Amino acid sequence: MKKLLLILNPFAGQRKANRFLPEILRLFHEHDYRCEVFVTGASGDATRFVSENGGVFDLIVCAGGDGTLNETIAGLLASGHSCPLGYIPCGTTNDYAASIGLSSDVMQAAKDIMEGEAVSFDVGLFNGRYFVYTATCGAFAKASYSTPQAAKNVLGHVAYILEGARDLGNLRPIHMRVETEEYDLDDDFLFCSITNSTSVGGILKLDTQLVALNDGKFEVTLVRNPTTPAQLSAILYGLTTMDIPNEMIHFFSSPKLTIRCDAPVEWTLDGEREPETDVAILENRHAAIRLCVPGHARNNPVLAADSYDEEPL
Repeated sequence: MKKLLLILNPFAGQRKANRFLPEILRLFHEHDYRCEVFVTGASGDATRFVSENGGVFDLIVCAGGDGTLNETIAGLLASGHSCPLGYIPCGTTNDYAASIGLSSDVMQAAKDIMEGEAVSFDVGLFNGRYFVYTATCGAFAKASYSTPQAAKNVLGHVAYILEGARDLGNLRPIHMRVETEEYDLDDDFLFCSITNSTSVGGILKLDTQLVALNDGKFEVTLVRNPTTPAQLSAILYGLTTMDIPNEMIHFFSSPKLTIRCDAPVEWTLDGEREPETDVAILENRHAAIRLCVPGHARNNPVLAADSYDEEPL
């Protein structure tokens, strides 16, 4: 039998994966996998366990939120092994899962891992730390990690919006110099988002025609600081209709960028707080992981057809 490692975050979302654990293990066993389960208890547990033990498994599956996925991928890349990864999304927003079409139903997601295909995906590096789908700073950026878990479980996306709204009166622009191969921007910004996803915190939604998750590039969104009502209207219109770029919103793709700030700034990586820094170097690691997706994902415009494995799992 093949060997499968299941990483389970028992506190993610409404703890729904816990209730289905026997059924999940039975399903994996029926597909000829001998399973080992590791239950996380604290931040960093998944990364440490996978980096130390991941090399002996044919498939690694994580059940939790975006943070659990982040830790599992970081551990897998740190180990130097390249086995496929499955993801059962059980968090509050599940931005990344929504982008690639993973089911929010626990058992369907587990079934799709067994019957799906492995696809290559890009991963980001932020000052040497891996992130899967987003690095953000500025407006709303800290809502994802400052919102209490209990509120996330009950209110879902609304919890992020409510927590972010508390900061609106305290928003201050961040002076940034953003350097890429093609751009050199120097301005005051309210919000900065470097993403490999179509959704960030349930707040920012990107058109699937503008995003590719395995092209070796990030999508970069920079919202300038408004000084007039007309400029504020341009921001609101651009973000709600995704009619970007416009005079107040820069939007472009880049494989690498450096961001320098006048003072240290807090960042959020995949919903988790990153310590303050005044210099952020972001690099795209093209096709760094292989993630199992359902067969219908071949029609997802954010995935390139040539990213699929030729051999079954």
